[in-house]
Amino acid sequence: MRVLIVEDEPLLGDAIRTGLRLEAIAADLAADGTTALELLRLNTYDIAVLDRDVPAPSGDEIAAHIVASGSGTPILMLTAADRLDDKASGFELGADDYLTKPFELRELVLRLRALDRRRAHSRPPVREIAGLRLDPFRREVYRDGRYVPLTRKQFAVLEVLVAAEGGVISAEELLERAWDENADPFTNAVRITVSSLRKRLGEPQIIATVAGVGYRLDDTAGETGSGGGARG
Repeated sequence: MRVLIVEDEPLLGDAIRTGLRLEAIAADLAADGTTALELLRLNTYDIAVLDRDVPAPSGDEIAAHIVASGSGTPILMLTAADRLDDKASGFELGADDYLTKPFELRELVLRLRALDRRRAHSRPPVREIAGLRLDPFRREVYRDGRYVPLTRKQFAVLEVLVAAEGGVISAEELLERAWDENADPFTNAVRITVSSLRKRLGEPQIIATVAGVGYRLDDTAGETGSGGGARG
């Protein structure tokens, strides 16, 4: 789980971040709204923990931004304002949970894990094959534990190949599923994208070319004496 903490009290913010990391929860800290929005632009978070009274943009404005973005990131409001009207306004802004200060770190951890469980029900499954780990929700790919940065098109092609679980996918099908049904059937876009994807994934090559048919993931790549079709 990766969490964004927006808290302008340095000691409290550091304490929360340290405490969450000890619970195996990755946490980034923003002390003001501007930094928070920049982190949200650069990263994908499972949950946002927002102090409502941070320097502008306020926690309320950050919550509105998250909701408007359509990311579905759950929001936990963290504030000293404990009146029922304050809580009601927070929920109206799109908060999924509300925790008032002072609080016990253990309670925050329990609430975060509960929010993450709810969110997990709507996530597409993480797929793993032949040392590849593809997370369609986070749009991340790892090979043997190494993060592999991919373009959108490279990710789309790999996602189709991974879903086939070793089955052969034709160039025409890749065009339909990773581009669209109106893509030029005579384009060399598939060949070029597959070639660049192989380079990104590194050695040993895991995408095999099945001559005259298409492409597949070679789940024996790296094994002694393994074969997987022609490369190219």
